[in-house]
Amino acid sequence: MSDFLTTLVSRQQEWLQAILVHLQLSLLSVLLAVLIALPLAVLLEKYQRAANWSLQLSGILQTIPSLALLGLLIPLVGIGKLPTIIALVAYAIFPILNSTYTGLREIAPSLEEAAEAFGMTSFEKLKKYRLALALPMIIAGIRTSTVMVIGTATLAALIGAGGLGSFILLGIDRNNSALILIGAFSSALLAMLAHYAISYLARLRLKTIGIIFVTALLLVLGSLTVDGAFFKSKQHDNTLIIAGKLGSEPDILINLYQQLIEANSDIKVVLKPNFGKTVFLYNALKRGDIDIYPEFSGTIVTTLLPNSGFAETEPNAVYQYAKTQIQQQDNLVYLLPMQFQNTYAVVVKNEYAQQHGLATISDLRKVEQSAVAGFTLEFNDREDGNQGLKSRYGLNLTVKTMEPALRYQSLLNNETQIADAYSTDSEIKQHHLTLLRDDRQLFPAYQAAPLLRAETLEKYPQLEAILNQLANKISEQQMIEMNFAVKVENQSAKAVARQYLLSHGLLQE
Repeated sequence: MSDFLTTLVSRQQEWLQAILVHLQLSLLSVLLAVLIALPLAVLLEKYQRAANWSLQLSGILQTIPSLALLGLLIPLVGIGKLPTIIALVAYAIFPILNSTYTGLREIAPSLEEAAEAFGMTSFEKLKKYRLALALPMIIAGIRTSTVMVIGTATLAALIGAGGLGSFILLGIDRNNSALILIGAFSSALLAMLAHYAISYLARLRLKTIGIIFVTALLLVLGSLTVDGAFFKSKQHDNTLIIAGKLGSEPDILINLYQQLIEANSDIKVVLKPNFGKTVFLYNALKRGDIDIYPEFSGTIVTTLLPNSGFAETEPNAVYQYAKTQIQQQDNLVYLLPMQFQNTYAVVVKNEYAQQHGLATISDLRKVEQSAVAGFTLEFNDREDGNQGLKSRYGLNLTVKTMEPALRYQSLLNNETQIADAYSTDSEIKQHHLTLLRDDRQLFPAYQAAPLLRAETLEKYPQLEAILNQLANKISEQQMIEMNFAVKVENQSAKAVARQYLLSHGLLQE
């Protein structure tokens, strides 16, 4: 509990900002869903066949995994709050549409006959009594949508939209329960407050509810316009957006880039850390929503260049191929790489390695029948991952797939005996793990280097010389130490990056 309170106090400003963003995203999504679903339900009530199709379609939208929907939206509308709101609106529509349609259909036929006898038009009936009678059902649908949207909005952090999901993702990556609890409890508290606030609306008059609705819509749209939510986060033309994947290492790298650029030019850099997936950043870069992000040579070859068939593992050959092909394919420029190799690796606990005589990946044959491997979904499906362990090493391990941060916890709890890793992970040092030698050269080279669009380099040609100051710098051990400082010692990535640049003469006090 003390860790929770200490972390909350130290990150109070971030927490308040995350709550504000979470409220913006959730509230606007629900309001827009009401604007769509309410008139649609009124219209469809007269056409039962069309209503059935519409309800089925909106229900199908809810079955699409939210992460998949976000991934599909990025190439169309980019990253940030806009794709998040589109996805959340899609999820929020069905409960409101279904409850409004049901509420209107359940109005007693005798009331309808009486209204017609008095010569009321459809609009008059709607205004005088139909919406009022259906209001409890409508409010129930809005309440359900709101609670669901507040929970789903935590995924917004994966595409740079912020919110309370930032705390959850960072907590998972850093194995920090306090951060996870801050994000989870805050989201749950918002959902509870929203539940009771919306229930209270059922006691109010329709006119009052309408005024509250319009006021809330104007306020949230005003706040999003002020912070530039639907536009690139650039304050002026001389600004670059540098993004990084989820994790301490990408966070350190983008801080290195920022500090070098700002120290050696008049360019302002905005950082967007902790994106979830390679494909999110790649599509955002091609669209121009971001300007630079650090990518690994092996990732370009195996993931961004489909069906390349490139089989070399020598570092310079991998880099040159990645540089040439990604420019031909996407007109992206890949600058010079750093020294360290953050390639895939296979690790076991030291005592397990000593007990079974494990030094290389080939040695895993000794424990193939008894050991359980904890692999990430990505590693399990890759040719330079578990598929390669099967084809090149002839290993058919029993595998449990899990999120990256959980595989170390599973290993330490003896739920698994083998895990995939990156060769510069701080956990290798922290937990005294044995990194098994890749004796059959399965894993290609993974050197980090800035990836940017050609037009960005044309506009800012000085970037090449500035960022190439990091070429062939940072050894694997130095990267492990920096990751350890951020993930285990809880130092900021900004401070760790600055200390490296200062100590190596790349930055002046």
